[in-house]
Amino acid sequence: MRILIVAATTEEILPFLQWMEQQPTETHQIDTLVTGVGLVATTFHMTYILSHNEFDLVIQAGIAGSFRKNIPIGQTVFVLTETIADLGSEDQDGSILSAFDMGFIKKDEFPFENGKIHNPAAESAGFLQQVHAISSNTSHGSQTSIDRLIKQYDPDIESMEGAAFFYACRMMNVPFLEIRAISNYVEPRQKSNWNIPLAIDQLNETLIGIIDVLGAYPADQA
Repeated sequence: MRILIVAATTEEILPFLQWMEQQPTETHQIDTLVTGVGLVATTFHMTYILSHNEFDLVIQAGIAGSFRKNIPIGQTVFVLTETIADLGSEDQDGSILSAFDMGFIKKDEFPFENGKIHNPAAESAGFLQQVHAISSNTSHGSQTSIDRLIKQYDPDIESMEGAAFFYACRMMNVPFLEIRAISNYVEPRQKSNWNIPLAIDQLNETLIGIIDVLGAYPADQA
């Protein structure tokens, strides 16, 4: 079994990389890919690596902001669906007309289902809380934009790479998982309220647990 671990930054999976160095090289092959931040970089690097390699499973691991105060900071969640939140046009009142609203993309045109990208295997992963995510090249920090996103998408969490990851995996027909640990709440920006170290610790604990269950060990780094 060959597994690819994907992250936007090395820092997000550094504890996992350090753990891998201590493991025997046997059973399964693990590659790692650091894409860089944002939808564009993620799309490029995911498309390139999936075009040149075959993987049995791809796992994206990262941190995220939560719109739900009932999801504790530090908790790791499993992403069921991804929506691109900034693809479209701004209307006169500041709202976003999505590419689906404008007729540029059909809401059920593959890999979309009703405007969202789904993970077909999502419902079988019951060991983590399941969430619906939006992705944007901008991390939102004003109440006006936050209220708009909640009204338009009713999301649970927000990241800057997840939708690109989902899109590439669905287009390339590769089994995948996305896990995210909550580093902050999506609210008027106040970084002193964030806890990135806790989120990274919990994210990597979960990732290591998944690899342990699979019985997979390190092989390479892309």
